Amino acid sequence: MGMQRYAITVALLWGTMVSCGVVRSAQRYEATWESIDVRATPEWFTDAKFGVFVCWGLYSVPAWTPKGHYAEWYQYWLQEKSFDGQVAEFHARTYGAEFQFRDFAPRFKAELWDPNAWAGLFARAGARYIVLTTKHHSGYTLWPSAEAERTYGVNYNPVKVGPKRDLVGDLAKAVRARDIKLGLYYSLYEWYHPLWKSDKTRFVEEHLFPQFKDLVTRYEPEVVWADGEWDLSWEQWRSPELLAWLFNHAANEKDVAVNDRWGKGIRHKHGGFYTTEYGSGLDDDTHPWEENRGMGHSYGYNRAEGAQDYRSARELILMLIDVVSRGGNLCLDIGPRADGTIPVVMQERLLAIGDWLRTNGEAIYGTRMWKTPCQWSVGERPKVKRGEYMTEFNILEQTVAPRAGQARKEVLFTFKDGHLYAITPRWPGRELRLREVQPGSRTQVTFLATGIPLHWRAEGGDLIVTCPEFDPNTLSGQHAYAFRISDITR
Repeated sequence: MGMQRYAITVALLWGTMVSCGVVRSAQRYEATWESIDVRATPEWFTDAKFGVFVCWGLYSVPAWTPKGHYAEWYQYWLQEKSFDGQVAEFHARTYGAEFQFRDFAPRFKAELWDPNAWAGLFARAGARYIVLTTKHHSGYTLWPSAEAERTYGVNYNPVKVGPKRDLVGDLAKAVRARDIKLGLYYSLYEWYHPLWKSDKTRFVEEHLFPQFKDLVTRYEPEVVWADGEWDLSWEQWRSPELLAWLFNHAANEKDVAVNDRWGKGIRHKHGGFYTTEYGSGLDDDTHPWEENRGMGHSYGYNRAEGAQDYRSARELILMLIDVVSRGGNLCLDIGPRADGTIPVVMQERLLAIGDWLRTNGEAIYGTRMWKTPCQWSVGERPKVKRGEYMTEFNILEQTVAPRAGQARKEVLFTFKDGHLYAITPRWPGRELRLREVQPGSRTQVTFLATGIPLHWRAEGGDLIVTCPEFDPNTLSGQHAYAFRISDITR
């Protein structure tokens, strides 16, 4: 009887510890890349496909930089007198030469901000996760960070000055209520932090480590999006140590995805998912990856940009499809104003993407790469550049507006649960020929826009679909056209 009581007591205690979250994953990660790299990226991230990046901070007050440059780098452009002093001249003319960057804090009020409205917009856009800039390179934080206030003063605490609220906490609550995953961007370095300028080892130990741990412990993000890593090696940042701590202590460890920006020269070498920035992404799904970019030329809102600087809804939708066909995610940035409103042009683009996804989302969410990402037309295939940063991505030229004699991607493919999805950037006409697609005994072809089954036939190793008549009055989301072909083996 004594042993039985002991066993029952142990079982009850273990159950209580599990239910209370005391017992975490049995996997213990060590502070080495060998240990960190064996950790699988959570499946939800690979399934998500589309996210929204939110670049918001003190730089949203001036919201200006010469066109073609990042407005969120305002403080750096200002103090370094970049672009022949254009930012410094603008600043002196608009705010006065003695006005410091930190003086923007009382003007960063977010007085019109409604986090629930933001979350509603993201949901209507079809985003499955967001990434919020909790701290950019200036060191200003969107949450009440003791380290930021201790370094820069009360102006760097948004609960005390400006918005008078915890912006990270309020948005986290709002997006999670919409079943949208929370991602937090965090800059490892800070341009003008005293320790960064004088003793980088102490900066990492006394500022970065405690601040990072405070952030992820408070809000338990599903995505940790590091940046500003390029000045130090991963050894100097002690990145494996920090990531091992995260994975060993996070209550939601199984859901946490991290990117690849943890030290100079290690992008596309270490990290849960690789990143490209204003690029064309990667070739395949060998490793999870994300293309991250703004709608215009900047992440932060830039008043210097006009309508012509924003990519069209069609272009952004085709970018999304093309990225997903190669196994990646697209995280598309918006830059809110200092008052907390999102510029209408950015809202319109998000809503257009959401409209298309409502009809065709099954060809995007949860899919994987097909044997080949696309079917090319005849002609010379354009040379495509790949890279981590600022590589050309002219999706319109690749799909709907090729140069004379140039091949185009006439079909983009995705695959899920025995279904092949063929997405055509142009309306295919009377017939759609899918080369080297072998139907199964129960194959059916469905046009997602109407849900109507279509006739098809096999011919010479190809599958040929008879398309319905094009009726612009009944078709929604006419930026691209998705067809489901069932009973296909990858």
